[in-house]
Amino acid sequence: MRKQFEGSDTDAVSSLSLDIAAGSIVALIGPSGCGKTTTLRMINRLIEPTSGRLEINGRDVIQEPVTELRRGIGYVIQQGGLFPHRTVAQNIATVPRTLGWEKGRVIDRVAELAELVGLESEMLDRYPDELSGGQQQRIGVARALAADPPVLLMDEPFGAVDPIVRSRLQDELLSLQQQLHKTIVFVTHDLEEALKLGDRIALLNIGGVLEQYATPDELLRSPANDFVEEFVGDDRGMKRLALRMVSQLAYDRGPVVDIGIPITEAAKAADAHGTDWLGVLRGDAFAGWVRVDDLRNGDALADVPRVRPAAQVTPASTLLSAMELIMTSRTSVAVIDDDGRFGGVVNLDSIRKNLSSEDDS
Repeated sequence: MRKQFEGSDTDAVSSLSLDIAAGSIVALIGPSGCGKTTTLRMINRLIEPTSGRLEINGRDVIQEPVTELRRGIGYVIQQGGLFPHRTVAQNIATVPRTLGWEKGRVIDRVAELAELVGLESEMLDRYPDELSGGQQQRIGVARALAADPPVLLMDEPFGAVDPIVRSRLQDELLSLQQQLHKTIVFVTHDLEEALKLGDRIALLNIGGVLEQYATPDELLRSPANDFVEEFVGDDRGMKRLALRMVSQLAYDRGPVVDIGIPITEAAKAADAHGTDWLGVLRGDAFAGWVRVDDLRNGDALADVPRVRPAAQVTPASTLLSAMELIMTSRTSVAVIDDDGRFGGVVNLDSIRKNLSSEDDS
């Protein structure tokens, strides 16, 4: 698609071509004047493209009536763009009522969406200015989802709330996406937000020039040019660590034994690993660490005092948090899931190998 506004000699968006997979989140990001909001608004034709094609599920929607197109596209903007004179319930019901839904169906849909986005039922009779910024954003998302559109457009929806609320709303959006699998195009000026939310990121330059279209990890690992490298910053290695999970590492089993083995065998296992500590399992559950020196003080491993690991992470922890824990504890860290099961240990070398294997691929 291309957009040149009347009276301008240059393109606002220049020959932009993007292929967006159904059910994915694509973040549009770039400096001011790069055409990211113009691009978003061309998708639902709030701004008409100067030229080009816009296909949704294989059909060129430029040829469709605008009203029909917009019924299949939800739209969320900063602070929700709510009608101040309408209640929360009335705001959410805007599109279904426009489509002529029966009253009972509308009421049920409003209640369903309020629960989905975490709004208490007593809020439905309030007006937007009685609610917090975060609550207003939830209403905006609920309204955009009301007619169950396959496509959702979001124009910096969390830009007007404080960082703590923004992070919480981002998490809620990701949780909703796991349930709904919408195709979401998301405009943001915040690289951290794009990296967190986007399955792919489209980085635009002035004039709507696409500099790189890639997964977050690829964008950080292999910037396409100097512009991209400068935009993502010198700390892109640390940003990559924040994207990747401990579950992506190859765990080392480490100095770990079952609680039922003879204490002499436990001592041999510790010697083989050259460690002062030994991990103990009861089945697949981690029972704690014992000091090797304490193995001489009991007849059975179960009698030896155990401590829970201070240095532990879950499979869902980021590599950044694991690395920070390794650096502060000056030891490997145990990977223990939410049910207390032990997976293995990770260290700086396993993190380095994981990143290196991606670099070489």
